[in-house]
Amino acid sequence: MARQHAKTLWYDRPKYVYMEFCVEDSVDARVLIEDYRVVFSCKTPEGVELYNEIPLFARVNSKDSQDKRSGRSVTCFVRKWKEKVAWPRLTKEDNKPVWLSVDFDNWRDWEGEEEGELAQVEHYAELLKKVSVKGPAPAMDDLDDDSDGADAAGSP
Repeated sequence: MARQHAKTLWYDRPKYVYMEFCVEDSVDARVLIEDYRVVFSCKTPEGVELYNEIPLFARVNSKDSQDKRSGRSVTCFVRKWKEKVAWPRLTKEDNKPVWLSVDFDNWRDWEGEEEGELAQVEHYAELLKKVSVKGPAPAMDDLDDDSDGADAAGSP
C-alpha cells in the first residue's frame, strides 16, 4: 500500500511556526523536527500509512521545538531561528502541496504590529501631553447661586 500525506494546517507567529497534522486516532505517530525540515509519520486506525516530509522555509531551533498529540491531531510548535521574521510560506519551495493549507482560524497578520503599536503609544503620549499642560484655571464668574435652575433641571 502506498503512503499518503496527512492533511496539514500551519500558521505563523513572531517566535514560532505552528503545524497541525490532522489525523484522528493516529497509531505510532512520530515527529522529527530538524533545523531545516519536519518529518511526520503515523498510521490511521484503518492501517493507512501517512508520511509528510516538509523542507522548511527557514532554519528553526530544533532543540527548542516540540509536538503535542491529541486524539484528533498532532501539533508541532517549531521555534524560529530568527524571531520576528514573518514566513510567507511554510515550505522551502515556492509551490504549495495540495495537502498543506493555511490555518485561517489561527492566522493573524502580526508583521508590522509593533510599528502600529508604537504609533498608537506615541499618539496617546501626545494626547497626555496636551491634557497635562495646565493653563490658567477657568473663570467661574458666570456661576452664581441665583441662576435659573429650571434650565438645568428641564434640559434633556
